[in-house]
Amino acid sequence: MVNRMRRLAGLIIIFFSVMLSSCVSETTGGFSQADPEDTLDVYLRLALGYVEQQDLAQARRHLANASAIDPNNSDVYGIWGLVYTLEGDLELADQSFLRALRLDSRNSQVRNNYAAFLFSNGRYQEAYDQLENVVGDTEYTGRAQAFENMGLAALQLDQLDAAAFAFNRALQLNSNRIRANLELSDIYLRQENTRDAGRYYQSFLTLRQFFNVQHSARSLWIGIRLEQALGRYNQMLEYGAILAELYPESSEYNLYQQLLND
Repeated sequence: MVNRMRRLAGLIIIFFSVMLSSCVSETTGGFSQADPEDTLDVYLRLALGYVEQQDLAQARRHLANASAIDPNNSDVYGIWGLVYTLEGDLELADQSFLRALRLDSRNSQVRNNYAAFLFSNGRYQEAYDQLENVVGDTEYTGRAQAFENMGLAALQLDQLDAAAFAFNRALQLNSNRIRANLELSDIYLRQENTRDAGRYYQSFLTLRQFFNVQHSARSLWIGIRLEQALGRYNQMLEYGAILAELYPESSEYNLYQQLLND
């Protein structure tokens, strides 16, 4: 259960990471002289910051303070959804996200986080539907991430064309989306379009080096399959050697061994 909660935290707080950017800092003194809206914003930022640190007791305290100022605030219920998710109370989390969206159906940040919750619980069609709504909000600053997430949901639904569309839109908005490049390479490789598969894989490799991101077992397996399709066996073996060194227990390494034995 602990590992599952950590995975949920990763999906919601990192993988779908288009939340309020904030640092957690306690304030001194009271808020008696502050504007209520400013005070509410401080409490929300503190609560979210503690959620990101998984200090849920402190997050709850600041959410209670925020609720005292505005008991019908959409962001308050959206953050409650994150808290309940990390605590494993998934029904309460679902109810909190839905209440947040009833209070403000235009709250794309909450809707994006709700989509992350749905995705992490295997509710891929629902996640896709929520993200379609999110990406329609042209003022939402996280649209590139939302399109990428929509592509991931489409992949789970085995809708390759919809996934390719979403990943391409993500790259139109932000060409540095490393996951979108990798997924497009895989999609085009599966469609036997090695030219485009190679182009997107090269973009992935460039971004990987720029951002100093280590290869995953999956990214190496995609590289192996691409090099095999292009007839570049020395490069295929190089990727295979890295896979064997870094991920010898992975399913991708087992597939690579089967490939060599065929």
